Amino acid sequence: MTERREAPETGARPTVDAEICVIVPTIREWECVRDYVANARDHGFETDRLHFVLVTEGFCDTDAMREMLTGLGVSGRVFDGAARDAWFTDHGLSAYDHLIPAASHAQTSFGLLYLWAEGYELGLFIDDDTRPHDDVDFFGRHMANLGYEGELPAYASDEQWVNVLGQNVDDHGLYPRGYPYSAMDETTTESTVDVDRGAVVASQGLWTNVPDLDAVRILMDGDLQGQAETRTTADDYGEDFLAARGNYLTVCSMNLAFRREVVPAFYQFPMDDNPWAVGRFDDIWSGLLLKRAVDLLDRRIYNGRPLCRHDKAPRSTFGDLTNEVSGLELNEHVWEVIDDAEPETIPEDTTAAYRAVTSAVADALADGSFEDWENGEFLNYCGEYLRDWLDCLAALDGEEPRPVAARDAAAPATDD
Repeated sequence: MTERREAPETGARPTVDAEICVIVPTIREWECVRDYVANARDHGFETDRLHFVLVTEGFCDTDAMREMLTGLGVSGRVFDGAARDAWFTDHGLSAYDHLIPAASHAQTSFGLLYLWAEGYELGLFIDDDTRPHDDVDFFGRHMANLGYEGELPAYASDEQWVNVLGQNVDDHGLYPRGYPYSAMDETTTESTVDVDRGAVVASQGLWTNVPDLDAVRILMDGDLQGQAETRTTADDYGEDFLAARGNYLTVCSMNLAFRREVVPAFYQFPMDDNPWAVGRFDDIWSGLLLKRAVDLLDRRIYNGRPLCRHDKAPRSTFGDLTNEVSGLELNEHVWEVIDDAEPETIPEDTTAAYRAVTSAVADALADGSFEDWENGEFLNYCGEYLRDWLDCLAALDGEEPRPVAARDAAAPATDD
């Protein structure tokens, strides 16, 4: 673990025991942190192990956020747009501040950069419209999942896709946001896999109450308020599970723990703030990249518990549809591009191995020809951003990135 610098503007003084960087993108319900801290204390999980990073905007009450962290007695930082810009400047990384899109959930990528720079070994994404279940040790379960050793069921399908809501799909018929329409009505098979200790690098907790659906599926479910008429409960989930190698799944960042090693292959794709107005697939596409990496590197993504309660606020379903429609066709195909990407070699060094996979995917996207798909040029744009992501991490590690001129020459033209 690299030496961690003490960060200013903390809620409470950081401790040497802090090992888990908890990243919360928020503009509305930052008080969710209170519930997660209370859950930790109720279950005997030491809050000194947690360091909260709230990624927010300048129009929010950042002083109230800091006061909340102080009052809770936990360490943390609050980063609005100005604070993020200052962070990039302070680290000599201003050439990479475009990696964090404005007014987008994809700003969670900033939390990954912070984690990387500060040397945290573990990260955890929490969305602000979620709450932990009182009877579950939320943090403890995620940590146990990351250290899991033993047997787990692994699902595969004839479409190369696994529905994370599939254990009760015959009753509710739900497919999550990001699941390709062309992969529905799949035939699923189950096997048993032995998981070695250390192989699990991400723990995806699923959700009760409001399911994470895209706008088209919400409309089909008869809801105009952006939620869904059909709700999920703990009874909709069976055993925790894996997606078999060569099979993809939706990875939602609302309830997700991960090891530091995955960061080079976990960039949250640059949604919303782009010339094509593609949005809502940041964590979905990052999950595709991560799944390709873990398959090639003999790692695993653990899925199931701890569940969280998803209390999505009412909003226009048509508004979500507007944000999603520009990328719907691309979402049907981007996983195939990623699945075909193959690094020439996979280095023994873990960081270099993840970088090699990400570099292969970046090249496949940046150099590919996708004009047959609506907004296909956006995939070229994403490839260039992935290259910049690797360059930014290399710069944080004191390595020499590609020349800026080379990046600028390769970047797609915009109307900015």
